[in-house]
Amino acid sequence: MTIGAASGGVLRRRLAARASALSLGSIFCVSIVLAGSVGADATRFVPWKDAPTPPLVLNDLAGSPHTLDDYRGRLVLLNFWATWCEPCRDEMASMQKLQAKLSGRPFVVLLVNYGEARARVANFVKREALGFPILLDPNQNAPWAWRVRVLPSSFLIAPDGRVRYSVIGEIDWGSDTAFEVTQSLFR
Repeated sequence: MTIGAASGGVLRRRLAARASALSLGSIFCVSIVLAGSVGADATRFVPWKDAPTPPLVLNDLAGSPHTLDDYRGRLVLLNFWATWCEPCRDEMASMQKLQAKLSGRPFVVLLVNYGEARARVANFVKREALGFPILLDPNQNAPWAWRVRVLPSSFLIAPDGRVRYSVIGEIDWGSDTAFEVTQSLFR
């Protein structure tokens, strides 16, 4: 191996590390900017134009695998989040309100954690007493498939398995508007 080839490999690794840090930094910054915009007016729900629904195959905290097909026939609120993301944490209480409003309906909230260690996520879930399935994405592959660039990012998936709306940034899921948009997907 030549010195030039060795230094090229080091350079590629440094560039990849910088790109990764820049990506996480931009996600964090945009999350903070959007945190001031937590309202739930109807314009926050962006109709999904991409076909088909991206795949999702992840394990929960207990190591059991989950796929979106497991939830066919239910309305799914799929949310990408991280424990270090303040807007993500703030949004969870409103998700619990939406879940309570839709009690008795075929509705589930799935939380996909963005690349954190199982122990850290488990401690957070226990401390916050979250009653949602928590899926782990240690390799951060799912956000790429779903084109997630900001945390939190959410998707409403109709009972037929098709994504209907995306929401970028924190939103008040307990609001009347969020309830109406979500409930309309049962029809």
